[in-house]
Amino acid sequence: RLVESGGGLVQPGGSLRLSCKAPGTILSVFNQYIIEWHRQAPGKQRELAASITYRGERNFADAVKGRFTISRDNSRKTVYLQMNSLNPEDSAVYYCRATSGSAEYWGQGTQVTVSS
Repeated sequence: RLVESGGGLVQPGGSLRLSCKAPGTILSVFNQYIIEWHRQAPGKQRELAASITYRGERNFADAVKGRFTISRDNSRKTVYLQMNSLNPEDSAVYYCRATSGSAEYWGQGTQVTVSS
């Protein structure tokens, strides 16, 4: 299971950086995995927010484009989601997912709350 961290309470307009780490021996060839950040707000479906391939190709949902960035450090088996200009609509549990072929791993999620 992946491990997310970095969530918390932030005021509108603020920033947070989430981390997604592959611990131990899972994802032994981390740099071959596509890493995605998904989020799920109460009463809503889980949605894909951002992704990064093993080549560093990035994609973002329209709702976060221009405000979120995603990066990876393969040597640390970690992917980061930098979230800027946060607004209350960004409040959700954020999950990371790693996928390669038929392999799939999820994290337990980290709560992000944007509120004044």
